[in-house]
Amino acid sequence: MGGYESIILLVAMFVLMYFMMIRPENKRKKEEAKMRAELGVGDVIQTIGGVVGTICAIKEGNVVIETGADRVRIEFKKEAVAGKLSASDESAK
Repeated sequence: MGGYESIILLVAMFVLMYFMMIRPENKRKKEEAKMRAELGVGDVIQTIGGVVGTICAIKEGNVVIETGADRVRIEFKKEAVAGKLSASDESAK
C-alpha cells in the first residue's frame, strides 16, 4: 500500500506543478506572440532594453522604430519588443 501512496503523491505534485508553473508560462508566450504579430506602423512600443519609439516600418522579422524628436531610426528584431504602449504613455515621458 505504501508504494501506491507515494506514486499518487508524486503524480499529484507533477499535476500541481503543471498548473502552477508550466501552463501560465505557455499562456504568456502565446499572448506575447499574438501581440508581436499584431504590431503595425504607428504603434508606440517599448523594447526589452527600454527603448521607446514609434514603429515606422515592419520588415520580415524586424521592426524599425523612430525614437525622440531627432527622429533617429533603429531596427530591432520583433522578439525584442516587450510591449505596446498607449499614446498617453508616450506623451508622459
